[in-house]
Amino acid sequence: MNFSSLFNSNGGFTCITQIKMKSKGIYYGDSPFKMTTQMLLVQICVSSLCISILQFLLTPFGQTAFTAQMIGGIILGPSVLGKNPAFWKSIFPDSSLYFSQTYALFGCMMFLFLIGVKMDLHMIRKSGKRGVVIGFCNFFLPLVIVLGLAHNFRKTETLDPIISNSIYCVASLMSLSSSHVITCLLTEMKILNSELGRLALSSSMISGMCSWTLALSSYMIFESSNNGRHDDMLELSLSFVSLVLVIVCILRPIMHWMIDQTAEGKSINESYVFSIFLMILVTALIGEIIGLHFLVGPVILGMFVPDGPPLGSAIIEKLETFTSAILLPLFYVVNVSRTNLSIISMKNLLTLAVIALGSSAGKIVGSMLPAMYYKMPLDDALSLGLVMSAQGICEVIISGRALVLGYIDDESYSIMILCMIFFTGLIAPLVKKLYKPRTYKSHKRRTILHSRPDSELRLLACIFRENCTSSLLNLLEVSNPSFERPICFYLVHLLVLDGRSTSMLVSHRPGKKKPARAASSEHIINAFKLYQQQNVGTLTVNPFTSIAPFVTIHQDVCELALDKRVAMVIVPFHKRFTMEHTDNFANSTIRTVNRNILENSPCSVGILVDRGTLPSNTLLFASRTSYRILLVFIGGPDDREALAYAMRMAEHPNVNLTVIQFVDSSLKDQKHNQRGLDFDLINEFKLANVGSLAFKEERVADGLEIIARIQGLENKYELVLVGRSHVNDSAIFGGLTEWNEFPELGCIGDMLASSDSKCKASLLVVQQQIFVGDGKLESSPFIEGPAFAVVDIGKAWPHS
Repeated sequence: MNFSSLFNSNGGFTCITQIKMKSKGIYYGDSPFKMTTQMLLVQICVSSLCISILQFLLTPFGQTAFTAQMIGGIILGPSVLGKNPAFWKSIFPDSSLYFSQTYALFGCMMFLFLIGVKMDLHMIRKSGKRGVVIGFCNFFLPLVIVLGLAHNFRKTETLDPIISNSIYCVASLMSLSSSHVITCLLTEMKILNSELGRLALSSSMISGMCSWTLALSSYMIFESSNNGRHDDMLELSLSFVSLVLVIVCILRPIMHWMIDQTAEGKSINESYVFSIFLMILVTALIGEIIGLHFLVGPVILGMFVPDGPPLGSAIIEKLETFTSAILLPLFYVVNVSRTNLSIISMKNLLTLAVIALGSSAGKIVGSMLPAMYYKMPLDDALSLGLVMSAQGICEVIISGRALVLGYIDDESYSIMILCMIFFTGLIAPLVKKLYKPRTYKSHKRRTILHSRPDSELRLLACIFRENCTSSLLNLLEVSNPSFERPICFYLVHLLVLDGRSTSMLVSHRPGKKKPARAASSEHIINAFKLYQQQNVGTLTVNPFTSIAPFVTIHQDVCELALDKRVAMVIVPFHKRFTMEHTDNFANSTIRTVNRNILENSPCSVGILVDRGTLPSNTLLFASRTSYRILLVFIGGPDDREALAYAMRMAEHPNVNLTVIQFVDSSLKDQKHNQRGLDFDLINEFKLANVGSLAFKEERVADGLEIIARIQGLENKYELVLVGRSHVNDSAIFGGLTEWNEFPELGCIGDMLASSDSKCKASLLVVQQQIFVGDGKLESSPFIEGPAFAVVDIGKAWPHS
């Protein structure tokens, strides 16, 4: 660092500090640790590494990223490592703080903008009376409590003069809340799309708007009073309204124009993304010019960016990881490092801690009471109150701004940071302990086997890609909808949630306005609607689109299946094959969705492995003289469910059904319950006088013999049905469970669908409903093997 001189406008000289930005390198005698650019890089690395390590250590204890980031800031600050002058001067020298703060605030600005992009403002309208009441109570009750406590302490206790002057401001800051913070917390806890998460998010938008209004109004009043110009408040308010109008009336239409210029399914133009960056910087600049915080403009802009693809998702994809992992840690270090534990007195700590406790209690009670009034269970209401009491990055920003402006002192700020860490650190573990997401267990049997023969059959099919449409249409055709036995078919197009935080389940009813993202389902829906028109009176199609993270999208499927009393959910296998046996795609995410549906479904489940043997359209199906279906029957509830479905298919005039029952020749002492049910259903099949039926009984000694028999038959049929699990008291399965590639298909299904199989037939693997009410319907265990072990239903499937 040295000084240089420049001419000023008056003809004199002005001395300015010249900071050396770049090092020539150690070989030329320069130390990179004395140069601003290199020091900024060191600070980014140290901050990101420290916080990443803390997050790795704290995550097993249920802590969120915010707790790790705050603790990391304290560790690197003057309270711990910063006590050592050598460390502080080496990593955070005074000459670098200006650049570090600029970089940190830029990262914070981008982070809050991205959170705004993910938010759905329509949640306020959809929240209903319950969300509005909870939001207002969550704001006003803690505010009244903390102001009352602050007034009482000031009148009855002998406080330090500095604390006494700022106690009302500190109390007000502690009562604030933000929907940005609640969104981050719910996302990390993976309950954002649960019933509790949606209510908390909509309620937090109400309380967050009240909090931001209070903060901005207080700032305007204080600044106007300090400057002695009360007219400034009106001017500042009009300037703020003008900024919002510019964003809503000018910038948002420009963003919609960008979307209109982008072809469906195509990525957004890079120049448009660059334009969004310019809008962020311009709105931040305007906020500073009119006297507001520079974060106000980008936060509001983010909330009005059209969510989802192509624009919102593109922005999230390009910025989220870099902002959260690289930019944001330095913000916490720079801001939280202002915390100095050595200046805190015990008396002041206890005083402000009581106010912080009152604020948290007010938020919890203010959320619980209206929630319980609207018949929410006590545990869920308490979980909601805990979530709504969380504080985070927005409170850190506002408190830091209050410190800079002199509204609060260093000691109060340090105590507020400690209270944030303590109370927020308790929230996530408690909520995880208390809140149990909804389980999808029917109190009645929801299976094809237990459906009345003369009643409407309800099926639900999931579809991920448009190229799965034809196979599902023809499976629907082979299910034989008729006037005597009609089918009510629910179709759910599953789309991954991009560029927004709240999921949607869209019903495509005529005349109902649908979000733009759901427009990608139209081609699929039109195909099924056309098929419905060809089968008037025998088939009803009800299309839906689910837009959610694939980690939780199964919840929409299971909830819809439960509410609509569906007998079977049909999902496509995550791999798709052609007649030549080559893979078109393999998606591990789809595989995880299928496993979650298998584990949580309130009804039976079928996994369809399409190899292209199903006709490409229903007209071709109708023209065929016969369509050959094979059912492999070994025994157990899943096989019985598959047989019940096959018997319905056999009523189709073009279907030839063959049932092969494999019997263990060495098994003598058979279970009466399982084998009695199998025997009754097989007898019913033999006596049935419908369609073209054939039955064979094959006695086998081991698994190799089963494989040999099936491989000799598999290419003589267009579709093979098999149960996912079978009776487990036979030794013939010993060799079938050792090297399973796809355990979700069961032993036989895995053999037919594996990469080593020469089977060219399509495959439908059936699992019968597992749960009824709070208990298991029938045991459906897999046989343990070295490759996998599924001992009990209710445990998560192992992730690939």
